[in-house]
Amino acid sequence: MSKSMPAALALAQPEKPARRQGMTPGVLALYCLVAIALLLAVSLPFATDYVGSDNDDTMRLVVVRDLLAGQSWFDTTQYRLGLDGGTLMHWSRFIDLPIANLISFFSLFTQERQAEAIALAVWPALTVVPVLAGMGLAAWRLGGKAAMHATLVLTTVFVVALNRFQPGSIDHHNAQLAIIACIAAMLLDPRMRARDHAVAGMLAGLAIAIGVETTPLIGAVCLIVALRWAWHGRAFRDAAAAFGLALASTITLAFFSTVAPSRYTQVTCDSLSYGFYALATLGGGTLFLTASLASGRSFGGRLLALAGAGAAIAASVLVIAPGCLANPLDDLDPLLKAFWLAGVIEAQSAVAQFKLDPGSVGSFYAPSLLAMLACLWRIRRGQAAEGHLIVLGLLATAFAVSLFQIRGAIFANMLSALPLGLAITDLRRRANAYPKNLAAGLAFVGVTLASVPATWALAGALLPGRSQDTLRSGLSATEAARPSCTAAASIAPLAAEPAGVVAGASNLGAAILRHTGHRVLSAPYHRNQGGMLTELHIGLSSPQQAEAFLRGAHVTLLAFCNDDAQTRDIAKAEPGGLYADLLKGKVPDYLEPIAGTEDAALRLYRVKPE
Repeated sequence: MSKSMPAALALAQPEKPARRQGMTPGVLALYCLVAIALLLAVSLPFATDYVGSDNDDTMRLVVVRDLLAGQSWFDTTQYRLGLDGGTLMHWSRFIDLPIANLISFFSLFTQERQAEAIALAVWPALTVVPVLAGMGLAAWRLGGKAAMHATLVLTTVFVVALNRFQPGSIDHHNAQLAIIACIAAMLLDPRMRARDHAVAGMLAGLAIAIGVETTPLIGAVCLIVALRWAWHGRAFRDAAAAFGLALASTITLAFFSTVAPSRYTQVTCDSLSYGFYALATLGGGTLFLTASLASGRSFGGRLLALAGAGAAIAASVLVIAPGCLANPLDDLDPLLKAFWLAGVIEAQSAVAQFKLDPGSVGSFYAPSLLAMLACLWRIRRGQAAEGHLIVLGLLATAFAVSLFQIRGAIFANMLSALPLGLAITDLRRRANAYPKNLAAGLAFVGVTLASVPATWALAGALLPGRSQDTLRSGLSATEAARPSCTAAASIAPLAAEPAGVVAGASNLGAAILRHTGHRVLSAPYHRNQGGMLTELHIGLSSPQQAEAFLRGAHVTLLAFCNDDAQTRDIAKAEPGGLYADLLKGKVPDYLEPIAGTEDAALRLYRVKPE
C-alpha cells in the first residue's frame, strides 16, 4: 500500500486470527447447504417440468442435445430454427460444456431423460457456491466477520427468490452472477496482491466470452483497476499488470477455443468475436505495459500515461467495432419491436417498465439505490472508503445499465448486499447497545427489509397493475388450471406428425424444438429476424396472403395457441388477419385441423398440399 495514501482510503485489513474465523470452508458450506435446500423446498413441490420456465432454459437444452448428438463444438448454428439454413446462435459453449458433461455423467447410471433432469437440477445448484463464496469473501474484506454474515444472509435470500438458481435454470445468468461476485471479492483484496487481480482478470475474460450482458460491468472493472494503479503507483504495479495480462490471455484462449476459424475476422456485437477479442486483448495488454513501464512516474505522469492508453483504446473501438457502441437490438425491424421486444420485460427501460407495471419498479431499483447511498455515506466518513468506491463503481454501472434494460438490475441487486450487509451490521449493533431506543430498532428492521428486493416486489403487488394480478392469480385456489401450450402433452400430437416446418408464435418455438423433430420458423431470438418476421406476416396477413407466406416458407404445420399474448396482440392489431380468424374459429380451406386438437390449448393444423 502506498505510504502517501490517506489511511481513511484503505480497505479493512483483519488480523490473521480474524481471517481464520471469517470466510472459512465450513461457513461457506453451511450457507450453500441452506441456500440449496431452500431452493429445492420452494421450487420442487410446485415443479411441473425439469426444465426452467424461461425460453432460454429450453433452448439451451436443445443446443446441448445437439452438441451431445455430434454437432461440432465450433458450430453453434441451430439448424431447426428459422428459415432454410437455420440460425447461428450467439451463446457460448462454455455454458454448454458443463451441462453436457453432467448429462453424459448421469447417463451412465440412468435413462437419458432422467439424466437430463438430474443434470438440470445440479447445474444451477452448483452456481450457488461461487455466488455465495464471492459475496461472502467480498463482504468480509469490506467490513469484517459480522458484515460477511449479514451479506451472506441477504445473498441467500436473493438466490432463493431469483428464479435463475432454481432447478432447470440453465441459462447463463447464474454463471454470470457468480463471476461478478467473485470479481468483486478479488478487487477488494486489502493487500492488493497480484494473485487476486490475476484471478479477476481471468474471470473478466471469461465473462466477456460467456455473454455481452456483463460487458459494461467488465469495462467498469478495467477502469477501476486502471484508476487504482494511477492512484497507488508502484504499490499497485504488480496487481494491475497481472490483471491486464490475465485478461488478455484468457480472452485469447476463449476466442481460439470457441470461435470457428472461418469466423475469425467477423465482428459481432452480441457474442465473442474478433471485435471483443481484439479490444479486450488490446486493453489488457495496454494496461500490462503501462503498469510495467510507468509505475515509477509521478501521479500526474501516471494519469498522463493512462490517458494515452485510454485514447488508443477508444480510437481502436471506433476502427474495429464502432457499431458495438450502440444497442444490438436497435436495428430490429419495427414489427419485431412492436410485437416481440415490447413484451420482453428484461429488455425494457425503467420508464417503459414503470408505464407497464409501476408496482414492479421498486424491486428492480430500490435496493441498489439504497446501497449506493450507503457507499457514499461510508466514503464521506472515510470508512473503508476505497473499498466502497470500488463497490460504488460496480453498483453505479449495473444501475445505469438497468435504467436502459432491466436485465442489469439482477447484478445491481446482488452487489447491493455488500454495503447494505455492513449497514445492517452497524444498525444491529446500535440497536443491541441501546435496546430502549425505539428509533434504533426501527432503523435496523427498516433497512433490513428495504435491502431485500422481494420486500419491494411484495409491496409493489399491493398497487393495482400486473404485479397485483400475478399475485392474485398465484394465490387463487379456485381458478381452473388450463394446460400450457408449451407442455409436453400439448405438443405430443405435433410430435406425432412427419417432420416438417412449423409456424407458430415465438414463445412456442423452443418448446417445439425440444419435444419434436420439426423445424420452427420462430423463437424469441434476435438473430432469427427472418423467421420471426415471416411468422408475424403470416398472423397479420389476410388468410389469402398468409397462404402465400406459409407456402413460401415451406411451412407444413401451424401451431396456434389461444392464450399466447403475442398471438392476441397480432389479432387485435389486424382484425382481418389469419390469427384473428383462427381466434374466431374461422379456418381457411388450406388448413386441415389435426384430429383431437380442435378444443385443445394448442390447436394444430396441417397445411394442405398446393
